Parts: sequence; C-alpha cells; structure tokens
Amino acid sequence: MHVPWSLLLLLLLVSAPSAWAIDAAAIAQQGNGRGAPACQTCHGADGAGQAAAGFPRLAGLNAAYLHKQLDDLASGARGSAVMQPIATALSEAERTAMAGYYSALPIPAALARPGTPMPATDSVGAQLALRGRWSQQVPACVQCHGPDGVGVGGHFPPLAGQSATYIAAQLKAWQQGTRHNDPLQLMQHISHALSEQDIAAVAGWFAAQPLSAAGGTP
Repeated sequence: MHVPWSLLLLLLLVSAPSAWAIDAAAIAQQGNGRGAPACQTCHGADGAGQAAAGFPRLAGLNAAYLHKQLDDLASGARGSAVMQPIATALSEAERTAMAGYYSALPIPAALARPGTPMPATDSVGAQLALRGRWSQQVPACVQCHGPDGVGVGGHFPPLAGQSATYIAAQLKAWQQGTRHNDPLQLMQHISHALSEQDIAAVAGWFAAQPLSAAGGTP
C-alpha cells in the first residue's frame, strides 16, 4: 500500500516530541523517567544552584547558551562526570525545553545582591576581571563577559553572582582539557596563563559582585 508523503510527515510530527509539548517544569522537579534526575536536586527549585557545592545558577541564563551547553555535554564536547549522562538522557527537544525553562526563571533575589562587592582596585581578582594581564596576553574578563560580568548573548555567560567554586572548576577544566567548547578556544588560552591563586582570586571576585535581577543576561 502506498502511503502519501504528506501523511508520513504528519505522523512523524505527531509522534516526535517537541519542545512546546514537553513539560519542562516536571523534568526540573521530577526528572524525565529515562535517566535524567530532577534538575532541582542540584540546581535548586528556583534555579539558584548550590554555590558551596559548585552547582551553578541556571535561572535567567541565556537560553541559547544553556542549550549549547546541554548539547555539548551530550555530545562529549564538554566533559562532566555529573552532567554528561544527564544531558545524554535528555532528548534534543527536552534540552531545548529545559534551556527555555531556566532562561525564563527570574534571578533569585538572594543572588541579585550576593554581598558587598570588593573595590575595583583591591585585589588580583579585580585586576584580572577589569583590566586583564596583557603581559601574558590575558584580556579583561569583562571584555567578553560584558560590563560588570553580566554576560553577553549566547557565547559569554554571566560571571557576576555565580558560584566561585563553579567558576574555578571551569577554569581548571579548560586548563586540563576536559572542557574545550569555548568560542575560538579563547578560554583555553586564558586559563593556561592563570595560576591556581589567580583562578581563586578572579572566581571569588565575580562571585561577590551584584547581579541585577532585571536584565542579568543581556
């Protein structure tokens, strides 16, 4: 029996999961039942993350950035013993839906003003963040991550108010080659020029910066 192509296409569209048909909130709260646990277990019910444990804030991050990270984790372009199997257990449509869900969440009030910022000239962290270290070809972090580290589009995520433990872990991952999904390998070059003390300083500096609850991810 000949089946019209139009009917086959309709059947495929109906049977394939789509981002709009997926209950992202349910996955965040309960998992997807196929190997992906509830996102809130590590990232919190409000997407604030767990700073001390190194689980980053997801709430309010750029959707394109979140989607790319999930895709890269699933493909192995970004290594993570925790997140790789979870991203792999999510379908492409689910990854799209989860990125949109967390991007739409408001930045938690507690993170909008995490503490008193350090003076701009008071530390090694401030120097690296605001002015860089051109003797080692290290540009200022804010040149890519935006004024005050609030993030720029889908390639450069916010650093202000993010977990210091998480920021430091990512810099070390670039140093060690377990993460290599940055645009033009910028972060690989920068991370190799940083000492362990530099990493701790700049991670701590950004973690202490205020992040506006409105427009934290331009």
